[in-house]
Amino acid sequence: MAVFTVVSDNDARQLLTAYDLGDLVSLIGIAAGIENTNYFLTTTQGQFVLTVFEVLNIDQLPFYIELMHYLAERDIAVPKPQTRQDGKRISLIGGKPAAIVTRLSGGYEASPSLAHCRLAAQALARTHLAAQDFPLRQPNLRGLVWWQKTAPLVLPFLNSDQTELLQQSLQEQVQQASSFTWSLLPEGPAHCDLFRDNVLFAGTTNEPRMGGLIDFYFAGCEKWLFDVAVCINDWCIERETGALIETHAQAWMQAYGEIRPFTIQEQEIWPVMLRAAALRFWLSRLYDFYLPRAAAMLKPHDPVHFERILIARTQDQIIALPKDI
Repeated sequence: MAVFTVVSDNDARQLLTAYDLGDLVSLIGIAAGIENTNYFLTTTQGQFVLTVFEVLNIDQLPFYIELMHYLAERDIAVPKPQTRQDGKRISLIGGKPAAIVTRLSGGYEASPSLAHCRLAAQALARTHLAAQDFPLRQPNLRGLVWWQKTAPLVLPFLNSDQTELLQQSLQEQVQQASSFTWSLLPEGPAHCDLFRDNVLFAGTTNEPRMGGLIDFYFAGCEKWLFDVAVCINDWCIERETGALIETHAQAWMQAYGEIRPFTIQEQEIWPVMLRAAALRFWLSRLYDFYLPRAAAMLKPHDPVHFERILIARTQDQIIALPKDI
């Protein structure tokens, strides 16, 4: 992602002495995203990704690192954190926590087809089911509590229409979170950020194969339906308007539901959850746009994109979840 921490070749060589991953061949910074520092790390034994964590502290990291390791051990296609010679999977670089994970094959699809949507949906459903017995627990750190803390920080930058949209949307989510229906929604470890650029596909454009799900560093224990809503709001939309593409949304939800069927409560709460997913990313993009951190390579996302999506979901742009799968 964005390069906040500069890691030299010598730094990488020193880090590798704690692992059995061979010698350094190359280290290339990745100029995308806004949260952590990522490098493509190639050694004489393979290709990896080195992540230096800029926000998460060392006490929070075991959930993410061990979740990925847990899933990889159960044949879910995710980056596998590498284990150090001392048995640990978290290192330090410049006083900041860091991890090395396997680099998966394939690339992300900027314009996903129905086939891409089905593969991603199936992979997410399998991930949810595989993770349900994961022993560590940690809330979604960008969930409702974070929304409530962040909204007052971005409100000074908004016009009156945006202010009204944000306040009404947040109030709806606060009310729903205390409802009986909400309490019955299936939950467990969730990715919480499965945009199209966090899924890798191998194969060809016409015949894609799943490469894997990446970037679990926003993961947390959350309602699984929130994960689905995040995906629908990114994979199945017209970029210019935020409107849902019905064929893509139906294919995505059908493929997921065939592996983990949706409950009656999920079907009832679905429109609210689509708005929750839109609100979460509108808020985070507002925060990153108006209150950015310094970075060597920083590309903040345009918050207007998710404002449009939230407006569309606040009106009548909803496609129902499939029933009786």
